[in-house]
Amino acid sequence: MGQVIIAVNDRSYTMQCADGEEAQLSTLAGVLDKEVTQIRDQVGAVGDLRLLLMAGLMLADKLAEAERRTQAMREQIEGLRQSRSEAFHHGRSLEEDLADRLDEASEKLEELAMAFNGS
Repeated sequence: MGQVIIAVNDRSYTMQCADGEEAQLSTLAGVLDKEVTQIRDQVGAVGDLRLLLMAGLMLADKLAEAERRTQAMREQIEGLRQSRSEAFHHGRSLEEDLADRLDEASEKLEELAMAFNGS
């Protein structure tokens, strides 16, 4: 089990984590400390617990917004996939229609050529 000393609001904490996760834990602690510092600078000293609670709520709000945006993007991507699929099938239909018309035109030209040569 790994162990990391992190600093949040100018206080050090020893945290345990899975081996190999130390850098990630330090990064996350940095994010939390940044949020705590911003709140402390705005509202002043309100106590560690309240600062951590407010920071947690702010980060939870950011996470919820990121999840909403991610879902909206997924829906947009799905809509684009459907549009692409519909356009592909429409293009195939037009291609088949054009091929049929070219075949018909070719047959008529052959008939005209035979009629012209036969006269």
